[in-house]
Amino acid sequence: MNQTSARGRFITFEGIDGAGKSSQIEAVVSVLRERGIAVEQSREPGGTPLGERLRDLLLHEPMHLETEAMLMFAARREHVARLIEPALSAGRWVVCDRFSDATFAYQVGGRGLDAAKFDVLESWVHPGLQPDLTLLFDLPPEVAASRVRSTGVNPDRFEREQRDFFVRVRDAYLERAHRAPQRIRIIDADRSPEQIRAQIEAIVAERWFA
Repeated sequence: MNQTSARGRFITFEGIDGAGKSSQIEAVVSVLRERGIAVEQSREPGGTPLGERLRDLLLHEPMHLETEAMLMFAARREHVARLIEPALSAGRWVVCDRFSDATFAYQVGGRGLDAAKFDVLESWVHPGLQPDLTLLFDLPPEVAASRVRSTGVNPDRFEREQRDFFVRVRDAYLERAHRAPQRIRIIDADRSPEQIRAQIEAIVAERWFA
């Protein structure tokens, strides 16, 4: 593949906290690089110096729901402008831990943000840009919560939410996947890491390397 002439691909990983997606991102990045593909690995909120500062506020500072949503999209706008679009335009692929599907799931589904307000922010911040492929790690909230507790890491304010919150987040993710079945592939995350990795590699290979 000519990395200088073709537009890069945009792959995102989604799922509730504890679903195990983060541990699989490195594997996908490694597989792509083994194929000679230039890859940018990033995360949201974050991905840029300003985005990382906003991430710290979002994960640890209590705030109004609409403030939370707008800060999420402010970090995303910087991310799109500074990293994602320049990389894709240069032929590099971007593999990102979360994107706008997460905001729909957490702020609209989990917190109850008006979906119309989400739609306005999404169309304003990245009009015409959606991931080429989204891997949604689906897991029962009680299993995810157990995994989060087992890490021993001090949880952020989202990870401290109750089970009902994560039930709503999971339902919103599945609703989003139902709306975009060609883009969003659901991964059963209640399996071994080896089984999950094999499925992801097969999906990526089928999509671009078959």
